Amino acid sequence: MDTYDLIIIGAGPAGSTLATALEGSGKRVLLLDKQAFPRDKTCAGWVTPAVMTSLSIDPQHYGVGRTLQPIRRFRIGMMGQAPVENDHGEIVSYGIRRCEFDHYLLERTDCDKVLGEPVKSIERENGDWLANGRWRAPLVVGAGGHFCPVARLLGDGPGSHETVVAAKEVEFRMTPEQAETCRASGDTPELWFCRDLKGYAWIFRKGDYLNIGLGREDNHRLSDHLHHFVEEMKHTGHIPPDLPGRFKGHAYLLYDHAHRPLVDDGLMLLGDAAGLAYTQSGEGIRPAIESALMAAEVIRATTRCSATALQPYSDAIAQRFGSRAASQDNRWQLPDWVRTPLAGTLMRSHWFTRKVVTEKWFLHQEVPPLKAAV
Repeated sequence: MDTYDLIIIGAGPAGSTLATALEGSGKRVLLLDKQAFPRDKTCAGWVTPAVMTSLSIDPQHYGVGRTLQPIRRFRIGMMGQAPVENDHGEIVSYGIRRCEFDHYLLERTDCDKVLGEPVKSIERENGDWLANGRWRAPLVVGAGGHFCPVARLLGDGPGSHETVVAAKEVEFRMTPEQAETCRASGDTPELWFCRDLKGYAWIFRKGDYLNIGLGREDNHRLSDHLHHFVEEMKHTGHIPPDLPGRFKGHAYLLYDHAHRPLVDDGLMLLGDAAGLAYTQSGEGIRPAIESALMAAEVIRATTRCSATALQPYSDAIAQRFGSRAASQDNRWQLPDWVRTPLAGTLMRSHWFTRKVVTEKWFLHQEVPPLKAAV
Protein backbone atom coordinates (compact mmCIF):
# COMPACT_ATOMS: atom_id res chain seq x y z
CA MET A 1 0.00 0.00 0.00
CA ASP A 2 1.36 3.42 -1.00
CA THR A 3 1.20 6.27 1.52
CA TYR A 4 0.83 9.94 0.61
CA ASP A 5 0.34 13.24 2.40
CA LEU A 6 -2.79 13.82 0.39
CA ILE A 7 -4.84 12.20 -2.35
CA ILE A 8 -6.65 14.40 -4.87
CA ILE A 9 -9.63 12.76 -6.55
CA GLY A 10 -10.38 14.45 -9.86
CA ALA A 11 -7.73 15.68 -12.31
CA GLY A 12 -9.70 18.54 -13.84
CA PRO A 13 -8.71 22.20 -13.41
CA ALA A 14 -9.25 22.18 -9.62
CA GLY A 15 -7.32 18.98 -8.94
CA SER A 16 -4.46 19.75 -11.32
CA THR A 17 -4.13 23.30 -10.01
CA LEU A 18 -3.93 22.10 -6.41
CA ALA A 19 -1.27 19.53 -7.28
CA THR A 20 0.79 22.13 -9.13
CA ALA A 21 0.38 24.73 -6.36
CA LEU A 22 1.71 22.24 -3.79
CA GLU A 23 4.94 21.58 -5.68
CA GLY A 24 7.90 22.48 -3.51
CA SER A 25 5.87 22.10 -0.30
CA GLY A 26 7.37 18.73 0.57
CA LYS A 27 3.93 17.12 0.36
CA ARG A 28 3.70 13.79 -1.41
CA VAL A 29 0.64 14.02 -3.65
CA LEU A 30 -1.35 11.40 -5.57
CA LEU A 31 -3.76 12.56 -8.28
CA LEU A 32 -6.53 10.16 -9.29
CA ASP A 33 -9.13 10.35 -12.06
CA LYS A 34 -11.60 7.84 -13.42
CA GLN A 35 -10.82 8.82 -17.01
CA ALA A 36 -7.70 8.78 -19.12
CA PHE A 37 -6.59 12.14 -20.52
CA PRO A 38 -7.16 13.89 -22.84
CA ARG A 39 -10.90 13.45 -22.33
CA ASP A 40 -14.03 15.35 -23.33
CA LYS A 41 -15.75 17.53 -20.76
CA THR A 42 -19.21 19.04 -21.08
CA CYS A 43 -18.61 22.79 -20.93
CA ALA A 44 -19.15 25.86 -23.13
CA GLY A 45 -15.42 26.40 -22.71
CA TRP A 46 -14.17 29.89 -22.06
CA VAL A 47 -11.73 31.32 -19.54
CA THR A 48 -11.19 34.94 -18.55
CA PRO A 49 -7.83 36.73 -18.43
CA ALA A 50 -8.07 36.45 -14.62
CA VAL A 51 -7.93 32.65 -14.93
CA MET A 52 -4.91 32.82 -17.23
CA THR A 53 -3.21 35.13 -14.72
CA SER A 54 -3.93 32.85 -11.76
CA LEU A 55 -2.59 29.88 -13.70
CA SER A 56 0.45 31.80 -14.97
CA ILE A 57 -0.43 30.88 -18.54
CA ASP A 58 0.94 32.93 -21.40
CA PRO A 59 -1.88 32.99 -23.98
CA GLN A 60 0.55 33.17 -26.88
CA HIS A 61 2.34 30.07 -25.65
CA TYR A 62 -0.87 28.20 -24.89
CA GLY A 63 -2.31 29.00 -28.32
CA VAL A 64 0.46 27.17 -30.16
CA GLY A 65 -1.12 23.94 -31.34
CA ARG A 66 -4.24 24.43 -29.21
CA THR A 67 -7.55 26.20 -29.69
CA LEU A 68 -7.52 29.68 -28.14
CA GLN A 69 -10.30 31.89 -29.46
CA PRO A 70 -10.04 35.56 -28.42
CA ILE A 71 -13.42 37.00 -27.38
CA ARG A 72 -14.09 40.70 -27.89
CA ARG A 73 -17.87 40.85 -28.26
CA PHE A 74 -21.02 39.16 -26.95
CA ARG A 75 -24.46 38.77 -28.50
CA ILE A 76 -27.10 38.55 -25.79
CA GLY A 77 -30.84 38.22 -26.14
CA MET A 78 -34.01 36.62 -24.97
CA MET A 79 -35.39 33.78 -27.06
CA GLY A 80 -38.01 35.10 -29.45
CA GLN A 81 -36.59 38.59 -29.74
CA ALA A 82 -33.63 40.18 -31.49
CA PRO A 83 -30.29 40.02 -29.63
CA VAL A 84 -28.04 42.91 -28.66
CA GLU A 85 -24.38 42.88 -29.67
CA ASN A 86 -21.79 44.66 -27.55
CA ASP A 87 -18.19 45.32 -28.59
CA HIS A 88 -15.87 45.48 -25.59
CA GLY A 89 -13.00 46.84 -27.68
CA GLU A 90 -10.44 44.40 -26.27
CA ILE A 91 -10.00 40.72 -25.44
CA VAL A 92 -12.25 40.04 -22.45
CA SER A 93 -12.12 36.24 -22.51
CA TYR A 94 -10.77 33.23 -24.42
CA GLY A 95 -12.50 30.24 -25.92
CA ILE A 96 -10.84 26.91 -25.14
CA ARG A 97 -11.57 23.25 -25.68
CA ARG A 98 -11.75 21.48 -22.34
CA CYS A 99 -10.13 18.33 -23.71
CA GLU A 100 -7.03 20.42 -24.50
CA PHE A 101 -7.14 22.81 -21.55
CA ASP A 102 -7.54 20.16 -18.86
CA HIS A 103 -4.86 17.98 -20.42
CA TYR A 104 -2.47 20.94 -20.55
CA LEU A 105 -2.98 21.64 -16.83
CA LEU A 106 -2.57 17.97 -15.96
CA GLU A 107 0.68 17.65 -17.89
CA ARG A 108 2.12 20.59 -15.92
CA THR A 109 1.76 18.70 -12.65
CA ASP A 110 4.73 16.88 -11.15
CA CYS A 111 3.18 14.28 -8.88
CA ASP A 112 2.13 10.65 -8.97
CA LYS A 113 -0.94 10.10 -11.13
CA VAL A 114 -3.31 7.20 -11.65
CA LEU A 115 -5.70 7.81 -14.55
CA GLY A 116 -8.48 5.71 -15.99
CA GLU A 117 -9.39 4.12 -12.66
CA PRO A 118 -12.56 5.11 -10.77
CA VAL A 119 -12.49 5.49 -7.00
CA LYS A 120 -14.86 2.82 -5.72
CA SER A 121 -14.16 3.03 -1.99
CA ILE A 122 -12.87 5.57 0.52
CA GLU A 123 -12.61 4.14 4.02
CA ARG A 124 -11.40 5.48 7.36
CA GLU A 125 -8.66 3.53 9.14
CA ASN A 126 -6.54 4.65 12.09
CA GLY A 127 -6.90 8.35 11.32
CA ASP A 128 -6.09 7.94 7.60
CA TRP A 129 -8.22 7.44 4.51
CA LEU A 130 -7.83 4.41 2.24
CA ALA A 131 -8.78 4.86 -1.42
CA ASN A 132 -9.65 1.65 -3.26
CA GLY A 133 -7.79 -0.20 -0.51
CA ARG A 134 -4.52 0.70 -2.29
CA TRP A 135 -3.58 4.24 -1.33
CA ARG A 136 -3.41 5.79 2.13
CA ALA A 137 -3.35 9.46 3.17
CA PRO A 138 -4.45 11.60 6.12
CA LEU A 139 -6.12 14.04 3.72
CA VAL A 140 -8.37 13.37 0.74
CA VAL A 141 -9.40 16.27 -1.51
CA GLY A 142 -12.51 15.94 -3.65
CA ALA A 143 -12.19 17.66 -7.03
CA GLY A 144 -14.23 15.21 -9.07
CA GLY A 145 -17.22 17.34 -10.03
CA HIS A 146 -20.81 17.27 -8.82
CA PHE A 147 -20.90 13.52 -8.19
CA CYS A 148 -17.41 13.35 -6.66
CA PRO A 149 -17.12 10.34 -4.32
CA VAL A 150 -15.57 12.54 -1.62
CA ALA A 151 -18.73 14.68 -1.57
CA ARG A 152 -20.67 11.61 -0.39
CA LEU A 153 -18.63 11.63 2.82
CA LEU A 154 -19.64 15.16 3.87
CA GLY A 155 -23.08 16.27 4.99
CA ASP A 156 -25.97 14.72 3.11
CA GLY A 157 -23.90 14.22 -0.04
CA PRO A 158 -25.25 14.55 -3.60
CA GLY A 159 -28.96 13.86 -3.88
CA SER A 160 -32.49 15.01 -4.66
CA HIS A 161 -32.39 17.49 -1.77
CA GLU A 162 -30.06 19.69 -3.84
CA THR A 163 -31.24 22.24 -6.42
CA VAL A 164 -29.19 21.13 -9.40
CA VAL A 165 -28.76 22.92 -12.71
CA ALA A 166 -28.56 20.53 -15.65
CA ALA A 167 -27.00 21.32 -19.01
CA LYS A 168 -26.59 19.60 -22.35
CA GLU A 169 -24.12 20.58 -25.04
CA VAL A 170 -22.36 19.38 -28.12
CA GLU A 171 -18.96 20.42 -29.42
CA PHE A 172 -17.75 19.22 -32.79
CA ARG A 173 -15.40 20.10 -35.60
CA MET A 174 -17.36 21.48 -38.52
CA THR A 175 -16.84 20.27 -42.05
CA PRO A 176 -15.77 22.95 -44.56
CA GLU A 177 -19.39 23.08 -45.75
CA GLN A 178 -20.72 23.53 -42.20
CA ALA A 179 -18.10 26.17 -41.40
CA GLU A 180 -19.06 28.14 -44.50
CA THR A 181 -22.76 28.18 -43.68
CA CYS A 182 -22.40 28.79 -39.91
CA ARG A 183 -23.21 32.43 -39.16
CA ALA A 184 -21.80 32.40 -35.62
CA SER A 185 -18.64 34.47 -35.23
CA GLY A 186 -15.68 33.16 -33.27
CA ASP A 187 -14.97 36.32 -31.32
CA THR A 188 -18.65 36.83 -30.44
CA PRO A 189 -20.23 34.12 -28.24
CA GLU A 190 -24.03 34.22 -28.11
CA LEU A 191 -26.16 33.91 -24.98
CA TRP A 192 -29.90 33.35 -25.40
CA PHE A 193 -31.98 33.49 -22.20
CA CYS A 194 -35.13 31.42 -21.84
CA ARG A 195 -38.23 33.57 -21.64
CA ASP A 196 -38.96 32.40 -18.08
CA LEU A 197 -35.34 33.27 -17.16
CA LYS A 198 -34.77 29.82 -15.67
CA GLY A 199 -31.86 29.13 -17.96
CA TYR A 200 -30.03 30.13 -21.10
CA ALA A 201 -28.57 28.65 -24.26
CA TRP A 202 -25.31 29.46 -25.97
CA ILE A 203 -23.69 29.27 -29.37
CA PHE A 204 -19.92 29.49 -29.31
CA ARG A 205 -17.64 29.10 -32.29
CA LYS A 206 -13.93 28.41 -31.81
CA GLY A 207 -12.32 28.38 -35.21
CA ASP A 208 -13.63 25.25 -36.93
CA TYR A 209 -15.22 23.98 -33.72
CA LEU A 210 -18.79 24.79 -32.75
CA ASN A 211 -20.22 24.47 -29.25
CA ILE A 212 -23.99 24.63 -28.69
CA GLY A 213 -25.77 24.00 -25.41
CA LEU A 214 -28.45 24.93 -22.92
CA GLY A 215 -28.68 24.82 -19.14
CA ARG A 216 -31.78 25.06 -16.94
CA GLU A 217 -32.98 24.67 -13.39
CA ASP A 218 -35.91 22.35 -14.26
CA ASN A 219 -33.97 19.56 -15.93
CA HIS A 220 -37.10 17.50 -16.64
CA ARG A 221 -37.84 19.93 -19.49
CA LEU A 222 -34.24 20.46 -20.51
CA SER A 223 -34.40 18.35 -23.67
CA ASP A 224 -37.57 20.10 -24.90
CA HIS A 225 -36.06 23.57 -24.42
CA LEU A 226 -32.85 22.50 -26.13
CA HIS A 227 -34.73 20.97 -29.06
CA HIS A 228 -36.83 24.11 -29.61
CA PHE A 229 -33.77 26.34 -29.44
CA VAL A 230 -31.70 24.25 -31.84
CA GLU A 231 -34.54 23.96 -34.34
CA GLU A 232 -35.12 27.72 -34.26
CA MET A 233 -31.43 28.39 -34.88
CA LYS A 234 -31.45 25.91 -37.75
CA HIS A 235 -34.62 27.42 -39.20
CA THR A 236 -33.06 30.89 -39.29
CA GLY A 237 -29.91 29.49 -40.89
CA HIS A 238 -27.78 30.54 -37.93
CA ILE A 239 -26.21 27.13 -37.33
CA PRO A 240 -25.61 24.18 -39.66
CA PRO A 241 -28.68 21.98 -40.20
CA ASP A 242 -26.75 18.72 -39.78
CA LEU A 243 -25.57 18.72 -36.16
CA PRO A 244 -24.26 15.59 -34.44
CA GLY A 245 -27.17 13.71 -32.92
CA ARG A 246 -25.94 13.28 -29.35
CA PHE A 247 -25.75 16.10 -26.82
CA LYS A 248 -23.83 15.31 -23.62
CA GLY A 249 -25.23 16.11 -20.17
CA HIS A 250 -23.74 17.77 -17.12
CA ALA A 251 -25.05 18.70 -13.64
CA TYR A 252 -23.73 21.23 -11.18
CA LEU A 253 -24.65 23.32 -8.16
CA LEU A 254 -24.79 27.10 -8.13
CA TYR A 255 -22.90 28.68 -5.25
CA ASP A 256 -25.88 30.32 -3.55
CA HIS A 257 -27.88 27.10 -3.72
CA ALA A 258 -25.26 24.65 -2.45
CA HIS A 259 -25.18 23.58 1.17
CA ARG A 260 -22.35 21.06 1.12
CA PRO A 261 -19.79 21.36 3.91
CA LEU A 262 -16.38 22.15 2.43
CA VAL A 263 -14.22 20.47 5.09
CA ASP A 264 -14.30 17.71 7.66
CA ASP A 265 -11.64 15.64 9.37
CA GLY A 266 -9.19 14.79 6.62
CA LEU A 267 -11.55 15.94 3.85
CA MET A 268 -11.83 18.96 1.55
CA LEU A 269 -14.00 19.78 -1.47
CA LEU A 270 -12.98 21.97 -4.43
CA GLY A 271 -14.72 23.39 -7.49
CA ASP A 272 -17.93 21.72 -8.66
CA ALA A 273 -17.59 19.08 -5.95
CA ALA A 274 -18.03 21.93 -3.45
CA GLY A 275 -20.80 23.60 -5.46
CA LEU A 276 -18.86 26.74 -6.32
CA ALA A 277 -20.24 27.62 -9.79
CA TYR A 278 -21.08 31.31 -10.09
CA THR A 279 -24.75 31.82 -9.29
CA GLN A 280 -25.48 34.25 -12.13
CA SER A 281 -23.75 32.38 -14.95
CA GLY A 282 -23.06 28.81 -13.86
CA GLU A 283 -19.41 29.26 -14.85
CA GLY A 284 -17.19 27.00 -12.80
CA ILE A 285 -13.62 27.14 -14.10
CA ARG A 286 -12.54 30.28 -12.26
CA PRO A 287 -14.10 29.22 -8.93
CA ALA A 288 -12.44 25.80 -9.33
CA ILE A 289 -9.02 27.36 -9.94
CA GLU A 290 -9.35 29.83 -7.10
CA SER A 291 -10.62 27.23 -4.64
CA ALA A 292 -7.56 25.10 -5.42
CA LEU A 293 -5.20 28.01 -4.80
CA MET A 294 -6.89 28.81 -1.49
CA ALA A 295 -6.78 25.15 -0.47
CA ALA A 296 -3.08 24.98 -1.30
CA GLU A 297 -2.33 27.89 1.04
CA VAL A 298 -4.11 26.17 3.93
CA ILE A 299 -2.53 22.77 3.25
CA ARG A 300 0.94 24.33 3.09
CA ALA A 301 0.39 26.16 6.38
CA THR A 302 -0.70 23.22 8.54
CA THR A 303 0.60 19.78 9.42
CA ARG A 304 -2.78 18.71 10.79
CA CYS A 305 -5.81 17.51 8.84
CA SER A 306 -8.59 17.99 11.38
CA ALA A 307 -11.73 19.90 10.43
CA THR A 308 -10.54 22.73 12.70
CA ALA A 309 -7.16 22.93 10.97
CA LEU A 310 -8.81 22.97 7.53
CA GLN A 311 -11.53 25.49 8.47
CA PRO A 312 -9.49 28.50 7.20
CA TYR A 313 -10.11 27.16 3.69
CA SER A 314 -13.87 27.26 4.18
CA ASP A 315 -13.55 30.77 5.65
CA ALA A 316 -11.49 31.90 2.65
CA ILE A 317 -14.15 30.59 0.25
CA ALA A 318 -16.87 32.52 2.09
CA GLN A 319 -14.76 35.67 2.06
CA ARG A 320 -14.04 35.34 -1.66
CA PHE A 321 -17.48 34.27 -2.93
CA GLY A 322 -19.80 35.52 -0.19
CA SER A 323 -22.14 33.71 2.19
CA ARG A 324 -24.59 31.18 0.84
CA ALA A 325 -27.95 32.74 1.62
CA ALA A 326 -30.36 31.64 -1.12
CA SER A 327 -33.71 30.12 -0.25
CA GLN A 328 -35.53 27.37 -2.10
CA ASP A 329 -37.81 30.02 -3.61
CA ASN A 330 -34.94 31.76 -5.36
CA ARG A 331 -33.46 29.01 -7.42
CA TRP A 332 -32.08 30.26 -10.68
CA GLN A 333 -29.14 32.47 -11.49
CA LEU A 334 -30.82 35.81 -12.09
CA PRO A 335 -31.87 38.02 -9.17
CA ASP A 336 -35.59 38.39 -8.49
CA TRP A 337 -35.63 42.00 -9.64
CA VAL A 338 -34.79 40.86 -13.17
CA ARG A 339 -37.82 38.52 -13.24
CA THR A 340 -40.27 41.27 -14.02
CA PRO A 341 -42.33 42.32 -17.04
CA LEU A 342 -39.36 44.57 -17.81
CA ALA A 343 -37.06 41.58 -18.42
CA GLY A 344 -37.56 41.70 -22.18
CA THR A 345 -36.79 45.42 -22.18
CA LEU A 346 -33.66 44.93 -20.09
CA MET A 347 -32.39 42.27 -22.49
CA ARG A 348 -32.71 44.79 -25.34
CA SER A 349 -30.59 47.34 -23.49
CA HIS A 350 -26.96 47.71 -24.57
CA TRP A 351 -26.05 49.11 -21.15
CA PHE A 352 -27.71 46.30 -19.17
CA THR A 353 -26.48 43.44 -21.33
CA ARG A 354 -22.93 44.81 -21.33
CA LYS A 355 -22.45 46.22 -17.82
CA VAL A 356 -24.60 43.78 -15.87
CA VAL A 357 -25.01 40.53 -17.81
CA THR A 358 -21.59 40.31 -19.46
CA GLU A 359 -19.10 42.28 -17.40
CA LYS A 360 -20.59 41.60 -13.95
CA TRP A 361 -22.36 38.23 -14.13
CA PHE A 362 -20.29 36.37 -16.72
CA LEU A 363 -16.84 37.97 -16.72
CA HIS A 364 -16.67 39.19 -13.09
CA GLN A 365 -14.43 42.00 -14.23
CA GLU A 366 -14.82 43.86 -10.94
CA VAL A 367 -13.14 40.96 -9.09
CA PRO A 368 -9.34 41.00 -9.45
CA PRO A 369 -7.38 37.74 -9.73
CA LEU A 370 -6.28 36.14 -6.49
CA LYS A 371 -2.88 37.25 -5.24
CA ALA A 372 -1.96 33.59 -4.91
CA ALA A 373 -1.10 32.07 -8.28
CA VAL A 374 0.45 28.92 -9.67
